[in-house]
Amino acid sequence: MDVIGTTTIPDTSDAAAVKARQLQRQSQSGGGLSEKQRLQAKKVSQDFEALVVGMMLKSMRETVGKDKLTGGGHGEDVYRSMLDQEYAAVSVKNGGGLGLAKMIEKDIIRQESRKIAPKIDHHE
Repeated sequence: MDVIGTTTIPDTSDAAAVKARQLQRQSQSGGGLSEKQRLQAKKVSQDFEALVVGMMLKSMRETVGKDKLTGGGHGEDVYRSMLDQEYAAVSVKNGGGLGLAKMIEKDIIRQESRKIAPKIDHHE
């Protein structure tokens, strides 16, 4: 029994090479996103992580008893809240934090790259 196999020869034309270079540049450059879009993704991801860390600090602060030396009161509660928010923001901006910002930033870039990728015609 003879089996005739069909093989497809890859397109070696210049158009295929151009497409391959476009796809390679796109994957290396973060999906064709502009520098402004990447900075926005980084800021949004850092802000979100700071929010999460701030909520965590607030929950942790509630488990500790009140400081009797300063007297407490509404002013101290407001001050502590703002201080916790600032601690969270600074820890995230300095590269610390929980590491959520980096993962969220990569995911945002990946999702935005998918929106841009269909603009390149893969079926020519």
